[in-house]
Amino acid sequence: MGDLSAPGQPVITVQDELRSVMRNFATGVCVVSTFTETPSGRVHNALTVNSLTSLSLTPPLISLSIRRESTFLDELMESGVWAVSVLDEGGQDLARVFARPEDERRRSLRSLPGDPGASTGAVVLDGTAWLECRYHQHVVTGDHVLVIGEVVGLGADSTRSPLLFLHGGFHRFEREQA
Repeated sequence: MGDLSAPGQPVITVQDELRSVMRNFATGVCVVSTFTETPSGRVHNALTVNSLTSLSLTPPLISLSIRRESTFLDELMESGVWAVSVLDEGGQDLARVFARPEDERRRSLRSLPGDPGASTGAVVLDGTAWLECRYHQHVVTGDHVLVIGEVVGLGADSTRSPLLFLHGGFHRFEREQA
C-alpha cells in the first residue's frame, strides 16, 4: 500500500491514515450472535461489530464486515443465521465483553440475559433494536468478508438511546427534548 510521508518524515501508511480518518465517523455498536450445532448441543458465539449497514428494503438486506480469519465468521457461515443486537447507551460493558478473545466471549454469552430469536434461534440481547438474519450472500473484499443477510425478524425500542463509537471510544447520543 502507499506511503503518505514526506522525505525525512516518519513513514505513515495509507492503512494508518485510513484508521485515523475513520475514527471520525460515528457508528452504532452491535453484538452479532450465531451458533453451531455439535453432538453435545448448540454452542453460541457472539462478536462486537460496528459495521452494520442497511443495503436494501426489497428484499430486506443488511451487511456486516468481519475479518477473514475470524472463527466467528466461520461459524456464522456454517449456521447461515445470526442475530444483531443494537446496543443502547448502557451497553459499553457488553461491547467490551464481545470484543475479547473467543473463549471469553463464549463464557460471557452463557451468563448474560438474552433470548433465542423466534426466527433464527440466535441470541438476542437487550438494546435499542434487533434483527434476525438468514444468509443471502457474501463478498470477500481485502482482509474482510462482507456478509449479507436477509432480515427475517426485527424489532426496536425507540425510547432508548443508542451507544455510539467515535474517536476510539464509546459515547451517548443525547436526544433533543421536544
